[in-house]
Amino acid sequence: MDEDFDIPAANEMDADMDLPDDAPMMKVGEEKEIGNQGLKKKLVKEGEGWDTPENGDEVEVHYTGTLLDGTQFDSSRDRGTPFKFTLGQGNVIKGWDIGIKTMKKGENAVFTIPPELAYGESGSPPTIPPNATLQFDVELLSWTSVKDICKDGGIIKKILKEGEKWENPKDLDEVLVNYEARLEDGTVVGKADGVEFTVKDGHFCPTLAKAVKTMKKGEKVLLAVKPQYGFGEKGKSASGDEGAVPPNATLQIALELVSWKTVSEITDDKKVIKKILKEGDGFERPNEGAVVKVKLIGKLQDGTVFVKKGHSEEEQLFEFKTDEEQVIDGLDRAVITMKKNEVALLTIAPEYAFGSAESQQELAVVPPNSTVHYEVELVSFEKEKESWDMNTEEKIEAAGKKKEQGNTLFKAGKYARASKRYEKAVKYIEYDTSFGDEEKKQAKALKVACNLNNAACKLKLKDFKQAEKLCTKVLDLDSRNVKALYRRAQAYIQMADLDLAEFDIKKALEIDPDNRDVKLEYKTLKEKMKEYNKKEAKFYGNMFAKMSMFGSAESNKAEPKEAEPMSVDSKA
Repeated sequence: MDEDFDIPAANEMDADMDLPDDAPMMKVGEEKEIGNQGLKKKLVKEGEGWDTPENGDEVEVHYTGTLLDGTQFDSSRDRGTPFKFTLGQGNVIKGWDIGIKTMKKGENAVFTIPPELAYGESGSPPTIPPNATLQFDVELLSWTSVKDICKDGGIIKKILKEGEKWENPKDLDEVLVNYEARLEDGTVVGKADGVEFTVKDGHFCPTLAKAVKTMKKGEKVLLAVKPQYGFGEKGKSASGDEGAVPPNATLQIALELVSWKTVSEITDDKKVIKKILKEGDGFERPNEGAVVKVKLIGKLQDGTVFVKKGHSEEEQLFEFKTDEEQVIDGLDRAVITMKKNEVALLTIAPEYAFGSAESQQELAVVPPNSTVHYEVELVSFEKEKESWDMNTEEKIEAAGKKKEQGNTLFKAGKYARASKRYEKAVKYIEYDTSFGDEEKKQAKALKVACNLNNAACKLKLKDFKQAEKLCTKVLDLDSRNVKALYRRAQAYIQMADLDLAEFDIKKALEIDPDNRDVKLEYKTLKEKMKEYNKKEAKFYGNMFAKMSMFGSAESNKAEPKEAEPMSVDSKA
């Protein structure tokens, strides 16, 4: 708007707005009220995409303002110069701040603005009378997003070029950036093209790490940086091509996020790390039991290659089945997180590689306790058939196979892997409403066996709560299952739920009075209860003794009563 008519914010309009967060869905020619204060919007031309500007963004518009009788009082179109302002900062009348937030890029709309959201009782003489309702024909040409990254005004980000897609780098990722840092007087104090760093480690000053986590690939921004996110009270001495930064200096940093390599922790203990060197295709990944074909190179930390497969034309791709211990555990776990044609660099600690023993590999010996690196390309994979792709007969057959695999692993002492097999077996037959009567019997028998065996795994793994839950599932299907009662009692004993353990053992002995294992467990339980009663008696004895010390004189003379031990019903 021109110098004579700058649509100032009306001083009277200070009430909070009760407005919807999102722009209303509208068709061309349709008029709707925005909020509940009388502001109306009529859509003249649809905009592009879905994004709308937010408070703090710098918007650029063309507009024509008229009174309700059609009298024009201002127009940027007539001047041939778009009007720019910062949205939501009170630089324009409130009807504008509210209405333009609902517009998309390129959209054209007519806003009918009541006096309460315009110039109120005073108007804006001589062109706008008191209590005037105004109409503005507005086209949103563009806007520059401005973000307060740290929500304290310390880093203000203005987007100069939008990035691609929607992802942002995370702490572990390695980013590639270009940047130039200047003082307020324009002096360059830092500049680099193609510098790479890990986000959590940062680079140059704290601002770069904080800013890149909000950026998309290819995005370019201008950052206004307060001292606390630059070099603070101490400033920075000149070094090399970088100029000195005075104490408490504000910086202007132009930053471009060229690209980044996604780095993720495959295991919770951070001992298998995957860095994506080349993104894969689509969304599908191998599942456990999938047959995968890969190219791979395995190296020691000093660069010695100990294995190389699938890289020459004469050599076949390396093929293996996941979750079958055909490769080291770290490689097995990582490959099921990859997409087709993805290339990744894996860093695998000894616990997930070759362990504490020396291992002779194809091209070199891997010394004991070696951290190894694999560069892996997932060329193709064939997923193991999922339950929803199977008919009833196939589901029961698959569940039976997984149960047998679990049994083999259990006998080998591989309880965690066995547990996974039993869980998968149950998933195949979990929903049996479409099964016939005979198939339901088979499914029930498999569920009972797999949950019981899985409970035995959980007891070995000291996951007593999960063992108790699995036994309860079995008892829901078969309330007189002695093994389920026995194993649940074992779990209860370990969790110190002795009364519940005794209940289960007694019930098991009612069903099978001669069961040797149950009798031995009852003996263990009695010893535990005896030990518990002794501790409880000692605790209450000490408590009564302390009470007697602080009691009345009469109480001091009285003999303190020893707490009676908890009675135990020893009948089986």
